[in-house]
Amino acid sequence: MGFYDRHIVPRINDKLGSGPEADRYRKQVLAPAHGRVLEIGFGTGLNAPHYPPEVEQVVALDTNPGVEGLARKRIALAPVPIEFLLASGEELRFADRSFDTVVTTLVLCSIPAVERALAEIRRVLKPKGCYLFMEHGLADDPGVRKWQHRLNPVQMFLAGGCRIDRDVRGLLDAAGFRFEALEQFYYPKAPRPAAFTTLGRASAMS
Repeated sequence: MGFYDRHIVPRINDKLGSGPEADRYRKQVLAPAHGRVLEIGFGTGLNAPHYPPEVEQVVALDTNPGVEGLARKRIALAPVPIEFLLASGEELRFADRSFDTVVTTLVLCSIPAVERALAEIRRVLKPKGCYLFMEHGLADDPGVRKWQHRLNPVQMFLAGGCRIDRDVRGLLDAAGFRFEALEQFYYPKAPRPAAFTTLGRASAMS
């Protein structure tokens, strides 16, 4: 991992992912979180202030050591206990059915083996657990999709491997998740190729 990805990308993402609008969506997606929680792609800890009191503990994973300084500042102020680990979501070192809740927000776009990560989420999620997600990806408008495919190489270069053309709903369907709540919308004030957002709650189908 080079200097740009380690030190610059986390600060860009922190700036783009902050603000009142972002906080509102983060609070919304995290509202059902409870029990023992695994968050994959914790980043600089923007979700940390929004975990509800029903959460007993958050195990927070990220692969980028450059996020740790900012993340630990938010962990210190979080309303729930958070343990930060440098680790990948593609090979989770946890037992089967060991988490009540799994969370990803704006991270599936940048996981190289995203199908493997989703399979791991299913594996560690308890039978009655919930997977909470807010992810940007492939739009529902053919015109926007065309621009997403065109701009994707530039996006990946500038944003640490982040893709803007992944079909989030299709990926979750294929991974065997059942949607219990689902919204798809264009994120306010964001450029349309990067704005199509899928937010919701899912459980693992048996």
